[in-house]
Amino acid sequence: MPTSVAADLSFELDRPGQPPVRGHLTGSANRLTLDVDEPGAFAGSGDAGVVRAAGAALAARGLTVRVVSGDLHLITLGAVRVPWWQRRVTRSRHIRLGSVRGAWTAARSRAGGAESVLPDAAMLPPTTLWPIVPTFVRPVRRSPTTTHDPARGGSPRLVLEKERLWAGERQPVYWLEGDRTTIGSGPDCDVRLPGLLDLHAVVRHDDDDEFVVLSRGGLTRVHGAAVTGRQVLRTGARLEVGEHVLAFYREEHADHGRPHGGRIGGELGRQLPQDPRPSHRGPEDPPDL
Repeated sequence: MPTSVAADLSFELDRPGQPPVRGHLTGSANRLTLDVDEPGAFAGSGDAGVVRAAGAALAARGLTVRVVSGDLHLITLGAVRVPWWQRRVTRSRHIRLGSVRGAWTAARSRAGGAESVLPDAAMLPPTTLWPIVPTFVRPVRRSPTTTHDPARGGSPRLVLEKERLWAGERQPVYWLEGDRTTIGSGPDCDVRLPGLLDLHAVVRHDDDDEFVVLSRGGLTRVHGAAVTGRQVLRTGARLEVGEHVLAFYREEHADHGRPHGGRIGGELGRQLPQDPRPSHRGPEDPPDL
C-alpha cells in the first residue's frame, strides 16, 4: 500500500563558507514537490549513488518527489515511469530526468563549485514491517456471565400507552422503586387507572432481582397470554390490565433475558444458553401482603 503524507515544509541548510541552501517541500497523498533555490546543490555526477538509493527507497513506499528550481524541472525520484534510454544513463528505474534546460542549469551550477547537500537515503522513514503481525490484536476470549445487578438497578419502569398524545404531552411513567408495586383503581394503589378493580395486579421485585406480575382477580395479560400465577417481565414486555396497556422497560445490563443481556432475539436467531442463576427463593413464593 503506498505511503500517504501531507507536507508543507520550508527548510534552510547551512554550508561552511557558502550561502545556505533553501527549499520548500509541499504535496499530499503520495506526490511531493521539492522546490530548491540552488539546483546545483541537488544534482551532480558524484551524487549518483545517493540519488539512486533515494529513488529506490521512495519507490518502495509508493512516493514520488519532483525536484524543481523555480520553473525548471530538475529530476523526479521514486515511483515514476522512466524511458529506457534514461535507465541506460542513470542505471535506475526510479530516476526520471527533468527538462534539458534544468539539467544544463544544474550542471553549470555544479561546475561553479556548488557543494552537494543531498541527504543519505537512511534518513527516509522505515518501511512497514511485513507481514503486519504486530498490528493484529488477538481476540480475548471471555466467558459469558449472567446479568445480575447487585445494585438492583436498571431503572425499571412501566410506561402507559395512550392512543393519542396532545402536543407537549408525555406518556405517564411509573417507576418501580420498591419491592411491591400495586396496580388498580383504589386510592392506595401505586398505579391508579380507571375501570380496574381496587387491587387489580401486583408487580413484585423478588430476591432473584426479577420483576414478576401477579394477578389479583382482574384480567391481566402479558403479551396477550393471561396471567394465572406469576409471570416474569422482560424489558419490552406488554402488560395488559383491563383496557389499559403498560410497557415494562429495564436497562439491558440489569435485565436477565437471553442472551446475557435482556434482549430476546438477535444473533441471527442463534442464542447462547445462559447458565441458571442461583435462586434466593424458597420452595414456594412468600405470600404477597
